[in-house]
Amino acid sequence: MRESTITRISNEAQSFSEKQTDKSKYEQSLDIIDQVTKISAGLGVAHLSTEDYAFDGQHITVNGKRLVNFGSCSYLGLELDPRLKAAAIQAVERYGSQFSSSRAYVSVGLYEQAERLLSNIFSQPINLAHTTTLGHLSNIPVIVGDKDAVILDSQVHNCVSTTVDLLKNRGIPVFTIRHNRMDVLEDKIKRLRMKHKKIWYMADGVYSMFGDFAPAKDLERLMNLYEQFYCYIDDAHGMSWAGNRGSGYILSQIEFHPKLFLTTGLAKGFGACGGVMVFPDQRSKERVRNCGRTMIFSGPIQPAVLGSLIASAKIHLSQEVYTLQTELQKRIRFFNDTARLYDLPLLMESNSPIFFVGVGKAEVGYNMVSRLVKKGHYVNLSVFPSVAYKNTGLRIPLTLHNTEANIESLLRNIAEQLPFALKDEGSSMDEIYAAFNLERS
Repeated sequence: MRESTITRISNEAQSFSEKQTDKSKYEQSLDIIDQVTKISAGLGVAHLSTEDYAFDGQHITVNGKRLVNFGSCSYLGLELDPRLKAAAIQAVERYGSQFSSSRAYVSVGLYEQAERLLSNIFSQPINLAHTTTLGHLSNIPVIVGDKDAVILDSQVHNCVSTTVDLLKNRGIPVFTIRHNRMDVLEDKIKRLRMKHKKIWYMADGVYSMFGDFAPAKDLERLMNLYEQFYCYIDDAHGMSWAGNRGSGYILSQIEFHPKLFLTTGLAKGFGACGGVMVFPDQRSKERVRNCGRTMIFSGPIQPAVLGSLIASAKIHLSQEVYTLQTELQKRIRFFNDTARLYDLPLLMESNSPIFFVGVGKAEVGYNMVSRLVKKGHYVNLSVFPSVAYKNTGLRIPLTLHNTEANIESLLRNIAEQLPFALKDEGSSMDEIYAAFNLERS
């Protein structure tokens, strides 16, 4: 039964567009995503729900099975910190479950405290949005002018590229370049600089799929070299585990540049929720605060989240955050060392807490997830259309809830089960290494 279902996924995902020639490319892509997601849900890979009465951070229970959770992006494990929980409870007791008013009119007083603490973390002016996506929707249409041009990294997060689509209605040219190709970027800057007031490059600080980084120092050089060149970086996956006061990966590599507009998220390593827009100057902050559509029309962050956010910010502003960062780096090094020991097809060794073990074809990925669940491990499957069909892999974020024993067990089981999954699906290690252009050790 499993094999026939997986074969059906492969056939439908690859040939769906050919069968729907009367539909637009966009409609075909929606049909493919819908079909793959429904089948993935049926295989127990997507749209799952936990059954736990309470979380311990290390485990989740799905379909009656208790699993070690390798699917969380709460990198520092702060979501279960007693101080954050107590602050959330206290906020509800003082202000209720919600404060239902547009921030254009009035904000609950916790906002002022939260924004002041976040500004101290970054040593820059900030705005606080309900989510990172809503932050982009306020930020990008305001800061990008009609005489500007935008260049997107091909792997920039969807919430950035979706927002940039709004700019096209204003006639703003948008280009996409290959991932992290600074040579291509610089050539593009040279071609555009005589025609446009500003040239924006939009990228992630830490890329959420493979855990690789934006070349911050190269971008700094380009900002210094070209007057019109500006950077807009989403560093949501770099927040908390890197940087001074947990300010993120980008600011661990370079100083805040006067032509850098930084965004980040509080729903991952920070242990709370919200999006932060960090500005090079007070005027830019005020303009987005006054004109950003979601700053005017969207609902506010509610008291419980603001309470936990404030508690987390205080931890970030203490020496404790560096202890947490150091502990996570120990786990990251252990993961790299153990993956090397088991000779796993790790896409790259990194000091980020996001890892990607390539498995090649989608069928192998579904097979592996099923096998790992039976062994007591939950991992994220990165599969078409999120990645190319033959670039399916196991996406494994690490948190401080994951012990070295958990990590060793997971990687050992991947090493033991991958040959069986490859055999089941008629694939091989050679196909994996070829698909990802990896060199055999």
